[in-house]
Amino acid sequence: MRLVFMGTPDFARACLEKLHTDGFDIAAVYTKIDTPKNRGMKLIPSPVKEYAQSVGLPVCQPQSFRDEETVQQLREWSPDLLVVVAYGKILPQAVLDIPKYGAINMHGSILPQLRGSAPVQRSILNHCDEAGVTAMYLSAGMDEGDIIEIRKTLIQPLETSEELMARLACLAAPLCADTVRAIESGTAPRIPQDNACATYAPMLSKEESPIDWDQPARYIVDHVRGLVPWPVATAELGGTEFKIYRVEYAEQKTEKAPGSLVALTKKGLLVACQDGDTVLVRELQAKGGKRMPAPDYFRGHPITIE
Repeated sequence: MRLVFMGTPDFARACLEKLHTDGFDIAAVYTKIDTPKNRGMKLIPSPVKEYAQSVGLPVCQPQSFRDEETVQQLREWSPDLLVVVAYGKILPQAVLDIPKYGAINMHGSILPQLRGSAPVQRSILNHCDEAGVTAMYLSAGMDEGDIIEIRKTLIQPLETSEELMARLACLAAPLCADTVRAIESGTAPRIPQDNACATYAPMLSKEESPIDWDQPARYIVDHVRGLVPWPVATAELGGTEFKIYRVEYAEQKTEKAPGSLVALTKKGLLVACQDGDTVLVRELQAKGGKRMPAPDYFRGHPITIE
């Protein structure tokens, strides 16, 4: 079976690497165009492009599939199946119609829950107890295609979305290879989604970063870990604005108002939240500074606790 792979981040790279090392016939790899990063705005290739080039696979980086020339180029690869994993581009029906067996996708949620662009992050932000990867057929609707298989995992209590994404990639890679084999052998099922049970995972934005301390501790902890690595939670502590990278539960109670500083300990900064509870800020970053443990930062920048 001749494949064309489409993907961009590390999550997709894991799937591409598994397909390649398992010996699948990969005609070409499609990924997003290189993006400028850091102060020098140097163009950085995607993880998928880096891997494809390292093993000698042809790489294509079209801006979109709106023009016939780009669609025709895809036809010329003669794919039997498109394997799409976190590609970041919408594929029109004209593209989905090219391969004999259509297109499949590895989606980072337990469909029909959390359709959309940020399912892993939203699984934490929505306080879910488990996450998963769904192998599905692509259709014209967003993440509405028939399900082939779902593999699940429990979300760990303090796991960030970055850490969860890495674990889900380890589920997605073998699932991807197994799904291609099932399609090739004709044993892949088609299970229609129950649209009445669908929920959505919209794209993240920086507007979601500020922490609302007038929330239960669980919500604050989930807010912080759900926004790592981007856009990262933010808070003003002692008059300074910080990015907050890690917050943990604390047993200490307080009568102070939510958002008040309670105590600085060897482990971090205690901050009041809803119902007299507190949370422990363990890791943060001041503007222009480095990400570091909170006690280390405040050792050099004393903070007043009233």
